[in-house]
Amino acid sequence: MAPASDGQSPIENIAALAKGSPILTVEEGPFLMGTARTNSGPFSLDLPYDDTEQPQRRVWLDRFEIDRDEVSLGEYVLWLRQQQRLPPEEVRKLIDHLTTVHALPSETLARWPALYVTWSEASDFCRAQGKRLPTEAEWEKASRGNSGNLFPWGERPPTPALAMFGQYHVHEIPIVAPVESGEEGRSPYGLHHMAGNAAEWVADWFGIDYYATMPDRNPRGPANGRYKAVRGGSWKSAPPLLRTATRGGASPDQRAATIGFRCARSDR
Repeated sequence: MAPASDGQSPIENIAALAKGSPILTVEEGPFLMGTARTNSGPFSLDLPYDDTEQPQRRVWLDRFEIDRDEVSLGEYVLWLRQQQRLPPEEVRKLIDHLTTVHALPSETLARWPALYVTWSEASDFCRAQGKRLPTEAEWEKASRGNSGNLFPWGERPPTPALAMFGQYHVHEIPIVAPVESGEEGRSPYGLHHMAGNAAEWVADWFGIDYYATMPDRNPRGPANGRYKAVRGGSWKSAPPLLRTATRGGASPDQRAATIGFRCARSDR
């Protein structure tokens, strides 16, 4: 990797610019989780993406706190250095390409969401900060509020002012926004980029029929599974994947240009 002009590598410069997210509070109480709408038009965003988000349930969550912003690339590479871990090859190649070919400054890359992060790395990062990954229920409540918003900002269809989505690059170069941006599309609790930018790992295993069997208070997902749940859609996603109820999953060992994370904490 080409050295930076100050003698440091781009990764070192990005790590030096790391800045954490403010943390916001979600008070205890119930919220609507999942989707009950089934009688809309055939191309309506009100339709459930698939039946894994049904039935809709009223779920109670204890008070918790959650990061306003996605974990940044700066924070991620700083943590890797502190752990004496090398950045994964995908991250090294991405930074090298963006700094040498596209001349993106370290200040810009440091504020990108962390990408190419495995589930275990995301979990370890959060625990190193005295936090944890949010449960799927916590993530959904923080995204949609108490009354079941279709999108974090409400019922309006997504636009470029509200979310980073529907992007394409022939070489799969991520097209993302700074983690602290996205004020217009924030959730009822004030979180940024709960739709688009980076899809986000959550703590739970992905259960295709879990909504039918989950407890009414503080659900934490199935005891085991093949995939970890991923929420929120990414910079590549179509509008239906940005819905607050849309669910997905990925192998916990997967490194993807579309998946990042944020952290949460609570007393339990």
